[in-house]
Amino acid sequence: MRNADVLMYSKSHEWVEFLEDGTAYIGLTDYAQSELGDLVYVNLPEAGDELQAGESFADVESVKAVSDVFSPVTGTVESINEDLLDAPEQINEAPYEAWLVKASDITDKGELLTKEEYDRFIKSLE
Repeated sequence: MRNADVLMYSKSHEWVEFLEDGTAYIGLTDYAQSELGDLVYVNLPEAGDELQAGESFADVESVKAVSDVFSPVTGTVESINEDLLDAPEQINEAPYEAWLVKASDITDKGELLTKEEYDRFIKSLE
């Protein structure tokens, strides 16, 4: 299980786990999934697609709406979490385990926040 305290976060509510080999997992935060409601569909990029920090790379559909997912880093999609294609509800059930993509060749980490900074940002939204 991922430790939410050591992940990095974006203001568009994605989390990033940087690995020692220079790759990173990207997913949606607990705040994002709770705001979206029950997810019923996930549209993910393909391996090899380019990611640009701050730009949409995927979308998720809930019972409420379709929402873009923005990349917190610039890099390349190494792999996608194919399990989510058949079971997008995994994001609702365990948002810090249900990664969307694994990125490699990361050249820009955008404007990432620590857990404490992200928590303060969430409080400012309320």
